[in-house]
Amino acid sequence: MRNRIINILKNTSGISDWKVNTVRTESTELFFVHKNLETVRSTDTTDVKVTVYVLHDERLGEATFSVYSSYDDEKITEEIEKAKKKANIIANQSYSLPENEVGEYASASNFTSYDSHELASLVSTACFEADNVEGGSINALEIFVYKDIVSVTNSRGIDKTQVKYRAMVEAIPTFNGGESVELYEQYNFTEFDHNLVVDEISKKMHEVKDRYEAKAPAEKLACPVVLDAPELEQLIGNYVGNLNFSAVYQHSNAFSIGDDIQKDAKGDRLTITMCGQMKGSVRSSAFDGDGVTLVDKTIIDNGKAVSLWGGTRYAQYLNEIATGNLGCMSVESGTLTDDQKASAPYFRCASMSGLQVDIYNDYIGGEVRLGYYFDGEREIPVTGISISGKLSVALANMRLSNEVITYESYRGPKCAIFEGIEIV
Repeated sequence: MRNRIINILKNTSGISDWKVNTVRTESTELFFVHKNLETVRSTDTTDVKVTVYVLHDERLGEATFSVYSSYDDEKITEEIEKAKKKANIIANQSYSLPENEVGEYASASNFTSYDSHELASLVSTACFEADNVEGGSINALEIFVYKDIVSVTNSRGIDKTQVKYRAMVEAIPTFNGGESVELYEQYNFTEFDHNLVVDEISKKMHEVKDRYEAKAPAEKLACPVVLDAPELEQLIGNYVGNLNFSAVYQHSNAFSIGDDIQKDAKGDRLTITMCGQMKGSVRSSAFDGDGVTLVDKTIIDNGKAVSLWGGTRYAQYLNEIATGNLGCMSVESGTLTDDQKASAPYFRCASMSGLQVDIYNDYIGGEVRLGYYFDGEREIPVTGISISGKLSVALANMRLSNEVITYESYRGPKCAIFEGIEIV
């Protein structure tokens, strides 16, 4: 299919450049209801997207369309012509596509040590091993093991392919104590570790029990707030987005290189590096969708913005060197130990409706569906509350844990504790 498309593109007049992105995904999927395996499915699908570029009036237009397996040469040609017309009415500032790089890459993963069906079965065994909370059960469990073959080819000599591996667990832990309470869990990983899967699902099984038992606190809580890795990923993501070439070009960035994003900091200062390849992250990649080889870049150092990052288009607009569209972020660990965290009461957010971060209006907050109040001796589950505060105050008084974990696109402190966030 790809070769057919490329041959047609090469013989199409009136286009300046082209790009073909393909993702072939092989999957093994298991579907359980309670502990009964209801469905086993294997799939092999290919997603193809073609981008056509047209240079006109010193401007560059582009248009993208999908190609399906049912398309014959005539249909592909028809879609190219449609895209060409669309590109002719788009007038972006001109830029050059990356060129003359060829490579084949494979992500490091222990998935290669297993047959995909064997691995899916091992993951299910680990999940059900964690189903040991009295009154609780895994109401539904779905397991997906994927092998992705990602490639990008363009008219300027880019031809790159990478093989990636990932797995996803979707589970609905349930607790029934007269009334039924459910939580939704989505867990992504690229390395299989039986104990880590057990720990992750076990944590959710205990959380759903705690969610059933949680009550609103009798009195207003006044103590530091602890955010775990999922919320830290969202928080950090807002800051790295502000230092992307596209944000700066479009004048939507709240701060610039040289700015101190943690003014009057009394706690740990942030050092953040945008990364291409990160072991354990489902966002890890050797190149981006344009075929640019990804180059790690430290963008915040000791609390100050020091560099920009991003893809080739906006890099050229700003006369910068492209790092590629980096999908992962690495945050240096801090000074907070578990003993220090437990030396005084705190409130830990375990499940939120979504952390709200507004850099422009200096706000951080959100609804907490399940939290834990640590009274100096134990964590007590609570619900029915929210957190709210000034983002600048929270960052200035933040301490980062010295323990580092990987979560989705984030590798960094397992948690952080914040002074100055109100519990309401």
